[in-house]
Amino acid sequence: MDDAKTTFSRLWRAIVTFVAVVLVGMIGFHLILDEGWIAALYRSIVTTTLTGLDTSPAGSWGKLFSIVVLFAGVAIFLFIAGAIVEIIARGILTGAYTERRKRRLIDQMRDHTIICGYGRVGRRVAAEFRAHGRPYVIVDFNETALAIAAELGEAIVVGNGTNDAALAEAGLERAQGLVASSDSDVDNLYITLSARSSRPDLLIIARASTEDAASKLRLAGADRVVQPYTTAGRTIANLVLKPQVAAFVDSVTSAEEDFRFEEIEVIASSGRAGKSIRDLRIRTVTGAIVIAVRRRDGSLNTTPEPDAVLEEGDIIVAAGSSDELELLEELFAPREGTLA
Repeated sequence: MDDAKTTFSRLWRAIVTFVAVVLVGMIGFHLILDEGWIAALYRSIVTTTLTGLDTSPAGSWGKLFSIVVLFAGVAIFLFIAGAIVEIIARGILTGAYTERRKRRLIDQMRDHTIICGYGRVGRRVAAEFRAHGRPYVIVDFNETALAIAAELGEAIVVGNGTNDAALAEAGLERAQGLVASSDSDVDNLYITLSARSSRPDLLIIARASTEDAASKLRLAGADRVVQPYTTAGRTIANLVLKPQVAAFVDSVTSAEEDFRFEEIEVIASSGRAGKSIRDLRIRTVTGAIVIAVRRRDGSLNTTPEPDAVLEEGDIIVAAGSSDELELLEELFAPREGTLA
């Protein structure tokens, strides 16, 4: 960015110098050749721009002055040509256009997720979001991470997530969630504190390398804390101790399998509040399975009975194929003519 500013500054100075030479030439031709101002301006322009001379100036002084103006024009145009070649060679114009386009994209985002840290964990999170069509913005300052993100065409804010200005530029006030996925526990702690102080209602998921760091992140305001090393260790152990269970979990969570989990809120306008799972015949109508219900008071029923009544504000956690879950979403979608 600094190189681009320097190049454009050089080009701007060359243009200003060109205008100054034209004006000096106009004044000089007016005084030396006793020409009118328009005629002097015309002669100065055709001489400076190397397009030739309208007529040979009278007198030695007029010819000498024309030579000076001509050489000044040559020097300026060589300078301008060099600046333009540099702009094209560095892709500054195309880069500036791309930067403005991405800036507009970020400004237009609503209910997106901010991923602070585009390392191995951050890239995996971004890949999952892409697969599910979830909008997100990357915040990072590492050159390697930025190069990878740029190659993938990610929406990027160059900066540190611990900086309030970087979070604001990423659209924190419009975001639905934030992932603190830096390799540094300290950075993730500061990111969580900054985001939580600005957005008390924001969903914050943070990465931690130790249980001590996880505890501090929860105190800082993280809604959920993920410990990759602990999770990886548990997965490896289960592959040995419970290979069939691990195989099942891997199968249902794999992006290659058409089996996934979804959460759906029970809203009044759906007309389904106050009815039981049995009454709604969810399994028969959609094919999806209700595996848990998060109640409005925060309690989680992980084994809901068919007679469990669903109330407004409850969150249904269901499993099934994409088509089955789509039917389930339609079942709980707002219905026309239903009062909220």
